Amino acid sequence: MQVAKLIHPECIIAPLDVDNRNDAIARLIELVGERGDMNDTATALELVLERESERTTGIGEGLAVPHARMPGLDNVVVAVGRMAEGVDWNAFDQKPVHLVVLVLSPPNRTADHIQVLGWFSRRLSERTTRLAIYDAASPQALADLLTAK
Repeated sequence: MQVAKLIHPECIIAPLDVDNRNDAIARLIELVGERGDMNDTATALELVLERESERTTGIGEGLAVPHARMPGLDNVVVAVGRMAEGVDWNAFDQKPVHLVVLVLSPPNRTADHIQVLGWFSRRLSERTTRLAIYDAASPQALADLLTAK
């Protein structure tokens, strides 16, 4: 799977103007629904928040990767939000989150789900990439930074 092909500027919000984790997740799910990649946004929100209640997806360094397996999806979908003001995410390092990557996968695509999560974790662990993303002027610029080799 070529993860970079899952990143579309129309599924990126920068800046994402929210005050809390749940609103950030809800807005990104709404964006996926608006793009037509998913019909049942209520179930998606329920599944992602359920996953989040089990264990935070705030992985540190200002990053969160909320995710869930979503019945009814044909393919993995991704949405990204960058917040100017950090949001408390109960992250492992206790730092506020500035970049959120939502990943929704069909239940029968476990390998793809894991591959996408790993790809984003590796890509966003690069400090220079992360700092450039925080400064990206537009969703297109942010997409370009994520997909650059």
